[in-house]
Amino acid sequence: MLKRIKRIIGKQKVDNVLVTPYRSYGTKNHLYVLGRALDDVPLKIVEDQSLIMTFRNTFRQFNTYEIKDAAIDLHLPEKLKLSTKTDGEGYFLFDETINTNLSEKADEEGWVKVDLHFRGESVRNTGEREDNFQGELLIPEDNAEFGIISDIDDTILKTDVTSFLKLRLLKNSLLTNAYERIPLKGAPELYQKLHCGKHGENKNPIFYLSNSPWNLYQYLKLFLDYNKFPKGPILLRNFRGPFDRSLKPEKPHKQKEIINILKTYPDLNFILIGDSGEHDASIYTDIAVQYPDRILAIYLRSVNHRRQMERVQSIVDEFRTTPVLMMDNSKEAEEHARENGFIR
Repeated sequence: MLKRIKRIIGKQKVDNVLVTPYRSYGTKNHLYVLGRALDDVPLKIVEDQSLIMTFRNTFRQFNTYEIKDAAIDLHLPEKLKLSTKTDGEGYFLFDETINTNLSEKADEEGWVKVDLHFRGESVRNTGEREDNFQGELLIPEDNAEFGIISDIDDTILKTDVTSFLKLRLLKNSLLTNAYERIPLKGAPELYQKLHCGKHGENKNPIFYLSNSPWNLYQYLKLFLDYNKFPKGPILLRNFRGPFDRSLKPEKPHKQKEIINILKTYPDLNFILIGDSGEHDASIYTDIAVQYPDRILAIYLRSVNHRRQMERVQSIVDEFRTTPVLMMDNSKEAEEHARENGFIR
């Protein structure tokens, strides 16, 4: 608390610099890299950590010390150099159309690595500090058959968003180690097959969406990687505190992100995957109406909540624009995808 007060009145220098760039996406000529600069050290999540350590890590993810007005440089060797500054919450964004082919620097999966350099305020300690960090963005290959946009909560990760007073949601998200979180059965295998496509060789991009705040980025990234989901951009949202007076976004987070992806890749069609627990059905069907030739299918995982299921079923029953599958398990989605020529 004392450290936070000193930072507010400008008498506390930075102890440690931690720049976290989020997995993002772009095109051959457009770069989009979002991240955050904090006065912190890297989060350490281990498989056998105690409940106390898990709670401590959770607390650290939300008790953040933002570094505002710090200069951040982005460097792609032999390609480009860009600079920007962090905002009041430590976030920075590079959103640039450039006259160079970024895909020339991509690896075999389409990922381009960029170097980020912190040029902000001086740190308090005098020892050697880390001020170089690495980010990455995905540039889908030209031969991708389609893309996949997937929700995370209760779609691939059991979260219990619809639980009474969201008690199980809080327990799962805040008091359970990322290594102990169990993916919904068959989800990693289904996503790997969609990623490979019909011929088993195309690298179809997968984008992961969640209404979770960016504070949980490292946690969710670890969950996806540990459970062998295909690597993809992770798109979360800014955490709005009780005293946040900024204007609320005009569109829901998921809708805004999906539309951005569709506009970024106008020649790529998509499969949308979500669940029947929150608002995925309404958002996905609305987008399918706006882009009727772009959405190949909508998969909605059923949740154990009668009222929500009835509401979603009423939406699905009246919808004819795009095939919608209400699925109880990943096997049903896999069968549908195979019947429609999406996978082998």
